Amino acid sequence: MPLRALLRAAASLRGCAAGAPPPAAVPGRGPVPLRPQQAGGMATLNQMHRQGRPKPPPPKPGATFGRPQLKGVVIKNLIRKPKKPNSANRKCARVRLSNGKEVVCFIPGEGHNLQEHHVVLVQGGRTQDLPGVKLTIVRGKYDCAHVQKKK
Repeated sequence: MPLRALLRAAASLRGCAAGAPPPAAVPGRGPVPLRPQQAGGMATLNQMHRQGRPKPPPPKPGATFGRPQLKGVVIKNLIRKPKKPNSANRKCARVRLSNGKEVVCFIPGEGHNLQEHHVVLVQGGRTQDLPGVKLTIVRGKYDCAHVQKKK
C-alpha cells in the first residue's frame, strides 16, 4: 500500500521541481504538455531516421481507369474551340462509359457519322489543345465508321 501511494505521488509531481505544484494545478489553464509535441509540422531528424524514407503516393488511374479501352454510348455531339494559338472547330462527343462515368472524347479524322446512342470504343489519348479532353474515340470500331478516303 505505501508503494502505490508513493508511485501516485511521483506521477503527480513528474516534470516539476521538488515541492513545486504540478503543471495542471495552475488555475484557468489546462494541463501543460511535459515535452514539446509536433502539431502536424515537420518531422524531426530523429523521427526521419527512425521511420525511413516516406513512401511515394500510389499512381492515380488514368483517363480509362487502368484499362486500355472502354466501351461507351454517345450522348451528345459537341464542337470545341482549341486553346489560344490554334483556331479550328474540334469535333468531340460526350460519352457515357461502361463504368457509368460521363466524359468528353475527341473524334479524330475528317468527318464522322456519330449520332446519339451510337456505341463507340474509347481509348486514352489527350488532345493537347483541348482542355479537359483526355480520351479519343477509336475509328472503325462498333458504330464509328473509318475515315473516308480522299478522292
